[in-house]
Parts: sequence; C-alpha cells; structure tokens
Amino acid sequence: MTWDEYAVAWSRLHGGFNPSTAMPVVRGWVHTAYTIGSFLGSKRIGPSAVTTGGLILCFGVPALAPLSGWGLVAGAILVLLAALADTLDGAVAVVTGKASRLGYVYDSVADRLGEAAWLLAFWLAGAPGGLVVAAGAASWLHEYVRARATAAGMTEIGVVTVAERPVRVIVAIAGLLGTAALGSFLAQMSMIVWIFLAATGLLQLTVAVRRQLGDR
Repeated sequence: MTWDEYAVAWSRLHGGFNPSTAMPVVRGWVHTAYTIGSFLGSKRIGPSAVTTGGLILCFGVPALAPLSGWGLVAGAILVLLAALADTLDGAVAVVTGKASRLGYVYDSVADRLGEAAWLLAFWLAGAPGGLVVAAGAASWLHEYVRARATAAGMTEIGVVTVAERPVRVIVAIAGLLGTAALGSFLAQMSMIVWIFLAATGLLQLTVAVRRQLGDR
C-alpha cells in the first residue's frame, strides 16, 4: 500500500481527517506509523498482537512506579512506547487490510485499561486516590459521550478537544518524569491538570454534539 492509499484509508477511519494536509508534526507521526506498520505487516504481525503488546507495556507502568526515581522514568518510557503501539496497531490494520469492528472494540477497551494502569501508577507515586478516580472518570466520560453520539448519528469525531488521548499521553509522561524529579507533589498536580483538561474537553465535545444532533 502506498502512502497516498494509506492516507485515504486512514482518513476514512478517522472521521475524514486527512493526514496528508495536516500540520508537519501530525503528518510526520502518521507517516512514521505507516512506515513501521508496513514493516510489521510484512512480517505477518497482526494488529491485535500490537494492541496486546501495547497493553502489556501499560501494565508495566504501575509495576515500576513503587521503585520511585528510575522506576518512574522507566514508566514514562513505557507510556511513550505504548502510545506508539496504539498508533501502530491501526497502521498495521490498514496496511494489511485487517481492520475490523472487533479489532476496533478491542483497541478501545485496551486504551481504557492502559490509561487506568497509568493512573494507578500516579496513585502509587503519591497522588490522592480521589483525584486519580476523578481523572479516570472524566476521561471515561469524554470517550463515552463521543461513542454514544457516534452511535446516535454523529458522522464525524465531532471536535478535536484539548483532552484527546495524545494529550493524556503527554500529561502522563510529563507527570511521571516530574514526579521522579520533584516528588509526589507533581503526581498530584498532574492529576489536577488531567481533570481540568478532561472537563474542558468534555465541554467542547458537548457543544459539538449538541450542534450536530440537537435538531435530530
């Protein structure tokens, strides 16, 4: 599959967003996923195997968190690798023609479980349990509203909010590294930032859903 063919197929699976015309950083990220995904596909590695690998990486984050300093740094690296795997499973699915509704569901569930593992790591690193639970609930609600709106007839992703998964990845990585350097106070602040972004994103998404479905 050529890059142009991949871009068209990727766009069809992502609400019509065309990576070929995106900003250089986004285009470069998607093109890198296409390149690596093509290699994995040529080795007959399926998208579900990549998703599972990413989920295992996520589970490693809370396992390392109690080790403090270097353990949190290693956890941040695992979050980055898991985020890459989350991009690659879709790339492999498109390149190999193995994109499926079951795979989509599995990928979504894996994303939620992976983020739960990251949040558990913050709790183990000293963040208050209430903030951790609130952060998880806010992100879950963000994704749930979008999923229900899509099922109700919203034909696109609605809006790219400030609380999308890439943003959560950045907050998790920065938070773990900050906690490793400055202590549990940064774990608490990371959860506050996570909640604020999730709440703002939910508001953005609610406005978009109302705009698209309010007259139906």
